[in-house]
Amino acid sequence: MTLYLIAEIGINHNGSLDIVKQLVGSAADAGFDAVKFQKRTVEKVYSKELLDSPRESPWGTTQRDQKMGLEFGREQYREIDLYCRAHGIAWSASAWDMDSQRFIRDFDVPFNKVASAMLGHQPLLREIAAEGKKTFVSTGMATLEEIDQVVDLFRTANCPFELMHCNSTYPMREDDANLRCIPMLKARYGCDVGYSGHESSLIKVCVTAVALGATSLERHITLDRAMYGSDQAASIEIHALRNFVESVRKIPLILGTGRKELIEAELAVRKKLRVEA
Repeated sequence: MTLYLIAEIGINHNGSLDIVKQLVGSAADAGFDAVKFQKRTVEKVYSKELLDSPRESPWGTTQRDQKMGLEFGREQYREIDLYCRAHGIAWSASAWDMDSQRFIRDFDVPFNKVASAMLGHQPLLREIAAEGKKTFVSTGMATLEEIDQVVDLFRTANCPFELMHCNSTYPMREDDANLRCIPMLKARYGCDVGYSGHESSLIKVCVTAVALGATSLERHITLDRAMYGSDQAASIEIHALRNFVESVRKIPLILGTGRKELIEAELAVRKKLRVEA
């Protein structure tokens, strides 16, 4: 089994390309397959009433100031694209509106990602599925009936997809992980199922997810959990990334083939210790 590892930068960059580059470099060095961002057209995703409401942040005193401060434009994404290519790591972004999905498409990213919050956005789902590109679909906050509809949409469009079991709390309590949903979703839909985690712990939940058959993992990453931002506390700090990657990539090998057979190393022990009566 090949395990695909996505380091979710999301909005943990706090609007800084320097932070992006530190996170990208750390994820690449640790052995992640991809990094992921979030893309929003702020004026379309949020109402004017919300954007005008007060919110203190490093960028100003309104919700608009905060949300605009976390967005990158085309030139910045060109720089991100070049930096990721130079470091041999793929990138993509989850779009929260149609314009953002078309923006991402211009960079010919290797996969798409549907955020849990977008599972009910039918026009966006159809836009993504029409690309025919491998798509990871997070299932946080979703009922099985809602997942049924999304799966039908992607299959009708003949678009390859992989569901990701997810709990959309930040940070998630380990008791709420409900990882037995991974084999359940695999059986129900006959597709690969990954895990998108928001827990504060490093390895336990993800190791269990892989042991239960997860074929991909997505975890938020950060320079420091104490930094400004709602996702930081549910993220892995960069000093722990290599340990995370090495630990979860060992799980398929540890699980083995499921065939009971003598290995060469056991034969010598058998000759020495086996009692035949």
